Amino acid sequence: MKETFEQLGVRKDFIDKLTQEGIGAPTPIQQEAIPALMDGRDVIAQAQTGTGKTFAFLLPILQNIRVDEASVQAVIVTPTRELALQITEEVRKLKTEDMHVLAVYGGQDVAKQAHKLDGQAHIVIATPGRMLDHLRRGTISLEAVKYMVLDEADQMLEAGFLPDVKDILSQTPEAKQTMLFSATITTQVNQLGKKILKDPRRITVQEKTVTLEGIKQLVYETTDRAKQDTLIEIMQEHRPFLALIFCRTKRRARKLNDALLSHGFEADELHGDLSQAKREKVMKRFRDAKIQYLVATDVAARGLDVEGVTHVFNYDIPQDPESYIHRIGRTGRAGGKGLAITFAAPKDRQALQSIEKSIKQKIERRSLANLSPGKEKESKSEPPKKKTKRSQRRR
Repeated sequence: MKETFEQLGVRKDFIDKLTQEGIGAPTPIQQEAIPALMDGRDVIAQAQTGTGKTFAFLLPILQNIRVDEASVQAVIVTPTRELALQITEEVRKLKTEDMHVLAVYGGQDVAKQAHKLDGQAHIVIATPGRMLDHLRRGTISLEAVKYMVLDEADQMLEAGFLPDVKDILSQTPEAKQTMLFSATITTQVNQLGKKILKDPRRITVQEKTVTLEGIKQLVYETTDRAKQDTLIEIMQEHRPFLALIFCRTKRRARKLNDALLSHGFEADELHGDLSQAKREKVMKRFRDAKIQYLVATDVAARGLDVEGVTHVFNYDIPQDPESYIHRIGRTGRAGGKGLAITFAAPKDRQALQSIEKSIKQKIERRSLANLSPGKEKESKSEPPKKKTKRSQRRR
């Protein structure tokens, strides 16, 4: 296994930029995907946020972009605006000065986006619906596309974007390199892969050790009726610095956020009913620690990677182990410690057993009866210490 970016064939100017970001060694997904992509192979990879998958597909693309060609050469399609913005930010950290990148997503003025495209972006990062808008208006041409990435493919298909994705692909050349990245390889994802990939390299990154390392996991057994009071009491005791609280639906997220605000917590909500401007404002406030508690649905928080999250609360238990691993992996990043607390009502017993079977461990049970300063002292949060290198943050 090649263990350095140089051995993977990454150019020195990109390695220098990675070093400035504090990234010294490639992650397992990068070690496997970069050589295959550099060789021009199509790839289908199972990897979640936090494994370094974004740089795994970006580095080969950036290294091969021809800045002297004024055309869209790479398209990255992703299910949410937040993820599109996050990937765009990663591109901007690595790209050369004369390389142009544009994020295309709903909630922005289409005419303004079209005007920016007049400057001929080399790389476009887009949500499916907005990309189709531009294709129908003729403001984007995909005739010269050489690299096509479908990121978080399982979420795109679950959200009903398959017809849009097919429409977008139909307007790209046959001779292109296609990369499909997904947290889970579902039947739908496999079927799509068979249709659009040519002799792909299959890559699987085992996530469990990555996402669960450094995360203390607890289950509080409660009832739906007592859940809200239980959460508030635990939060008053733990005093999280930055916490993500996951709810099953937008309605439950709104209701819980209102309850937290009424108890004086610095909280806000993130779900699909918010305008794009509001979503971006909420995210910025959370990243800047202006709010400490973000009540979110899974879809809205997809791809959300915020440094310094100390606690994840599963207010509503996720219905599958993959979602559980993905949720709690938002804490304990960059070698730090994290605490994941799941509330389980009697009806959640089967879902909890499924999660424990998947992670191969029994999660410690707690109740409010054993919540006391002495017993929970280790869980109280301080603001994360400043890192000397922003390193260790995986992308």
